[in-house]
Amino acid sequence: MTSTGTNGRRIAAALIASAAAVSMAACSSSTKTSGSNPLAAAPKASATAGGPVVIGGNNFPESTLLADIYGGALKAKGVTVSYKYQIGSREISYGLLKNGTITVMPEYNGALLAFLDQAAVPTSTDDTDTQLSAKLASNLTLLNPSPAEDKDSLTVNAETAAKYNLTASSKISDLSKIAGDLVLGAAPEFQTRKEGLVGLKSVYGLTFKSFKALDAGGPLTEGALGKNSIQVGDIFTTDSTISAKKWITLQDDKGLFGYQNVIPVAQKGALSQAGIDALNAVSAKLDTPTLLDLDTKIGNGTDPAAAATAWLQSVGLG
Repeated sequence: MTSTGTNGRRIAAALIASAAAVSMAACSSSTKTSGSNPLAAAPKASATAGGPVVIGGNNFPESTLLADIYGGALKAKGVTVSYKYQIGSREISYGLLKNGTITVMPEYNGALLAFLDQAAVPTSTDDTDTQLSAKLASNLTLLNPSPAEDKDSLTVNAETAAKYNLTASSKISDLSKIAGDLVLGAAPEFQTRKEGLVGLKSVYGLTFKSFKALDAGGPLTEGALGKNSIQVGDIFTTDSTISAKKWITLQDDKGLFGYQNVIPVAQKGALSQAGIDALNAVSAKLDTPTLLDLDTKIGNGTDPAAAATAWLQSVGLG
């Protein structure tokens, strides 16, 4: 996600393509608060370290999953946890954090920074977090970021990966000698954005054979990549189609697509040190391939809470 706009596209795509999954996640995951209305009156999250904790989640399946993961880690430490799912937009969820309705919100550092400061141009994950910390409301704090990111990527189909010996460790830089043979597909605005063809030329020195205007990581781009009418597509890094089709996402070794690490944002003083340690332990183990695998399971019908619990237990945190 290179911007709040990209995060919005991600949410919109999830709502359109996975309406049933969203509904299932909202209804069958862990205990909800406030029924179906995220703004309905609810007990305030505890401002006392070690008290009850309310975990927030926005209205797309991955956010529900992340709420269940971080909440599950706290419950494993004996913390009383409730959930406020389906909150909606960042404007609402951030407001609920500030006013104390929720205690912890799994966020994406780059998207939240762009929401708070549209002029920000971070140069690394650490820089993103430093700038974000400076813009947060005074009663909020960041915990440790995870390696897991959900953002734009250059992804090649299996045929192209095999032809050019591209693997999961391959980088965008590795396209320098072959880009002229490849057709790139993405949303129309990708042509004029720095986080698109402009940056791929100026930062990576890449010029592709041609560009096909499709959609923002949605069915048009995925369909074209599957049919090999494009060989490279702008696909979100945790899109379950990547693993299902055995596509390869190239490493963004020069940081063109920004930094979109999953990171918990919490009320200051609301978590005990044991709670903070539990959430930081989750972030230390949560990487992009893991998040992609869990998203794939949810897309195939697994309940987010069940997927979260199984993963936490598999890494010794459940």
